[in-house]
Amino acid sequence: MHTVAARPWYREPWPWILAAGPFIVVVAGIYTAWLAVKSNDGLVTDDYYRKGLAANQTIARSEQAAKIGLVAGVRVTADTLLVRLQASDKDFVLPPTLAVTISHPTRAGLDQSRLLVRDGEVYSSDVHLPAAGHWLVLLEDERKIWRLMGNMVLPANGETLIGSSATAATPADIRH
Repeated sequence: MHTVAARPWYREPWPWILAAGPFIVVVAGIYTAWLAVKSNDGLVTDDYYRKGLAANQTIARSEQAAKIGLVAGVRVTADTLLVRLQASDKDFVLPPTLAVTISHPTRAGLDQSRLLVRDGEVYSSDVHLPAAGHWLVLLEDERKIWRLMGNMVLPANGETLIGSSATAATPADIRH
């Protein structure tokens, strides 16, 4: 009769295979903890108070535009952006220039900022946007007293209205 000598446990493959799973988890946990300590958390800011004040000022500027009853008619042609402003407040004076920021919600590389110059009752500037897509439009006066923000979907037939009473106004109503 032939007897097989028992091998020590550390010479068997199964204990090592079973221990490999927990060992990998421990190494991954240590690596994750190291990443958490060393990396920057972009969502947390050190100057949260100042950013909160800026957010309050932004809200106040939007409320100011609603208070004056500002409505903007925005039209994009082949290479030109045209804006008409109307206010229900009779004391409102058209500013000589408007700052406009056109942002794509998902593709930051397409965002554009322009200074629109008034020519009569219309503000205009050159702009190069893709033919189709959803855009966010931000209009501000040069003194940063008010701001209008709205959405525009291109291609658009006619003017896209942005402002407090944009739902009540029609493109024909945007006149001075």
